[in-house]
Order: sequence, then structure tokens, then C-alpha cells
Amino acid sequence: MEKLVGKPAENETKFKELVLYVSQKCANDPTFGATKLNKILFYTDFLAYANLGEPITAFDYQKLRWGPAPRRLIPVQNDMITKGELVLQPVHLLGGKVQKRTVNLRDPDLSVFRPQEIALIDEVIEALESARADAVSELSHRLVGWKVAEEGESIPYETIFLSDEPLTDAENERGRKLAKQFGLLAS
Repeated sequence: MEKLVGKPAENETKFKELVLYVSQKCANDPTFGATKLNKILFYTDFLAYANLGEPITAFDYQKLRWGPAPRRLIPVQNDMITKGELVLQPVHLLGGKVQKRTVNLRDPDLSVFRPQEIALIDEVIEALESARADAVSELSHRLVGWKVAEEGESIPYETIFLSDEPLTDAENERGRKLAKQFGLLAS
């Protein structure tokens, strides 16, 4: 798949502040771990692209087995850990798995975000807060961008506008009317 043409450059500062903000907002969510962080970051960037005209961080997201994830999350996280901004807290779960929770060690700098971006981030966190990581992961697998990308491949931001849901009768009729109006169908 090709990258977004004219895509803004990645904003690492905003990405770091977003990771800190999400970690802070999800501190009391017992289901918050690496999987959920990845999906919150993905949805905030892709929904910002759809609703605000541009992604918040413009980071590149890749298809991984458990869903979309920022391609450079690990190196950026490691840099934040080295600088004392963030820690990864291992949480042992009942099933024997270990959840890796990001815990912010400083408050995020919200001045890097526009108010609409903060509102969108909060909406995504609120929408996913009661969902377990496996449910959030499964939800991301329904997105056309994730479906059409090969594992390890980038997911184009434009795919947020695509759907593979069948059209309703009303949508089909509207399409026929527009096609006829613009001379794309014979009378």
C-alpha cells in the first residue's frame, strides 16, 4: 500500500505528550495495557484525520497481528523511559499473562494540542474504557485499512473513509440518481 500523499510529517513531540496524556487518563482503567494504548493512539490519529482534516501526530501505523500500532512506538517509549518521563509497569493477570502498562512520570503538556484534539482523544478513551484489550483489538480488525494491509505494512490514513458494509437500499438509490444526474448511467 502507498503512503498518504501530502501526509504531514510525524510530530514526535505531540506523540510523546499523547502517550503521557492517554497513560494519565487511563491510570485507573484495569484493562489498560500495551494493546489498548496502541488502539487508542491509532483511533485518535485516524479519527482526527477523518473529523479534523489531519492526524494529531501523523505517526505511521502498521498492521500487526493484534491490530494497528504506531511503527515507532517502542523507540519513542524507550527514549521517554530514559528521560524519566514514563515507565512500563508489568501487571500480572489471572490467566498468567503480563500486562505492560505505561505510567506517566510527569504531567503531559496539553498546550501542544488544539481543544478539538483533546476532545477527540477524550472521546476515544471514554468509548474504549470499559472494553478489554482483546475486544478493542478485535474491533480494530473490522477496519478496512487493517483488513487490506499485509502484516507489517503501513495502514493509509485515507482508509478511515472506507467501509465494506453493504449499502442500504436508500444508499443504492441515491447512487443511481447521482449516476444518472451526471450522465454515468443510460436513461
